[in-house]
Amino acid sequence: MKRIRLLALLFLIPTMSSAEQKTSAIEKDDLAQLVKQRAVVERYLSPESLTNYKTGAGKLGLLRALLSQCVFKKEQTFELQCMGVVFGDVFVQELGMEWIVVIDEYGRDPALRLPNTDIIIYPRTMISKRVERGEEVDVFDMFNGVTAKIDDLKKSKLG
Repeated sequence: MKRIRLLALLFLIPTMSSAEQKTSAIEKDDLAQLVKQRAVVERYLSPESLTNYKTGAGKLGLLRALLSQCVFKKEQTFELQCMGVVFGDVFVQELGMEWIVVIDEYGRDPALRLPNTDIIIYPRTMISKRVERGEEVDVFDMFNGVTAKIDDLKKSKLG
């Protein structure tokens, strides 16, 4: 659980002890919600950008464009979290992470887990929390930073 807390601290996500926090496979209703959230972001795709969007860099590029154009305001938490779902999809695509559900005293939240590890991240709120605090968000830098932290955690687990 130390690794979960470390990533949670990095992204300002409250954590609980393993007795109070449980993970489960993502369910049909959760998957349907993720599809709906992706659709909120994907409606900003132009026909020309569909092919590029299939790549991780294409997804990050769309998110960067939406952020630079301030398409969603800091009060639009749901829409910003939709961007976080697409951001999470890049981790799935590039690192092989898997969508799961974390259940705790606050409810059920989709999260990503590196398979066969206890490394869990919460991409859905990574963008929204920063925008709501008035921070500038560079999704490419954030992706690279989180990926580096995940790599460090994997190495420390092996070493």
